Amino acid sequence: MGGRIVVEKVLHLISGGDVGGAKTHVLTLVKELQKSMPVKIICFMEGLFAQEAREMGIDIMVLPQNRRYDLKVVGTLVDIIKDEGFTLIHSHGARANFITRFVKKRIPIPCVTTIHSDFMLDFKGNLYKHIIYTNLNIFALKKFDYFIAVSQSFKNMLIGRGFPEERIFTVYNGIDFDEKIEYKSRESFLAERGLSHLKDKKVIGILARLHPVKGHEVLVDAVSKILDQNNEVHVLITGEASELPELNDKIRKLGLENNIHFIGFVDRSYDFLNAIDINVLTSYSESFPYVLLEGARLKKPTVASAVGGIPMLIDDGVNGYLFKAGDANELGRKLSVLIKDEVLCKAFGEALYIKASNNYSLKNLASKHMEIYNKVAESVKK
Repeated sequence: MGGRIVVEKVLHLISGGDVGGAKTHVLTLVKELQKSMPVKIICFMEGLFAQEAREMGIDIMVLPQNRRYDLKVVGTLVDIIKDEGFTLIHSHGARANFITRFVKKRIPIPCVTTIHSDFMLDFKGNLYKHIIYTNLNIFALKKFDYFIAVSQSFKNMLIGRGFPEERIFTVYNGIDFDEKIEYKSRESFLAERGLSHLKDKKVIGILARLHPVKGHEVLVDAVSKILDQNNEVHVLITGEASELPELNDKIRKLGLENNIHFIGFVDRSYDFLNAIDINVLTSYSESFPYVLLEGARLKKPTVASAVGGIPMLIDDGVNGYLFKAGDANELGRKLSVLIKDEVLCKAFGEALYIKASNNYSLKNLASKHMEIYNKVAESVKK
């Protein structure tokens, strides 16, 4: 079924303000899909997402919204779908899901959405957004025909929340391990961030948005214990301290300002990953994060919380370390081992690269999506 294209043309919808894993997923997936079928992205704001899409040669259109509730774009979208002959909508994220809900009321087109995160946690930390946007997303999700979960745990989550199992597919993320990648040297990246003095230090990095679900405080607590034995260890956190004031307060109270560094926004993940020695992810909830695949591409030793699809990639003690989410003591112990053992770091990095490249390629990701599109199209025709 994967070789025969039943779906003629797919329209991807996404807000356009996305960063991190969702951005990487959609852009790389569409770039690969367009080698085999007509596909287009429409987003609802200008920004880095649209800019990168154009640079990648992707067919993208921006339909600006005045605000999230602005539904004027619905009529335009319906016209575009009819005029350009789209046969399926693939939506990503709360805003796109909400808009797709109203498009579907106007035109009978099959709709699929990818569940990139736990939608009950997306707006955690902002009570207003959590109450309003989470409920709007749930309202929209109930009208979708099919769902793509990026890990088995997310599929189980959907089933547990009442979504029908037979309409949920599981597809793990993938990246292009063959494409040549370019990145800045460790020295130049650190120099740009005013951290040249760290070039010969042991550097731990966490590439994740500053959001409570990402568990940055767990890393802070773990590092506070490590520094009792080795004060030459440093941590790079992407983003600004002002984005998560309580985390910055914790760092100051523990007296860790000289060892934990907020380095601002990072738009090129490989620049960051090349500059660190150990890749860490401390999330309480995850799908199948791209930052771990990207770290694997650079053979970085990795420590991550055992949530979502992460244990599908990392075999604890074989190609990296896992720890129980929220357990700073376990994280600290495992980081201490890696900090002291260069041979183990190298072995973990090599083993992680082999597993990731063998199992989570971009070609595999695109092929599975085409199979899903065909299955959806065939089910609608029955």
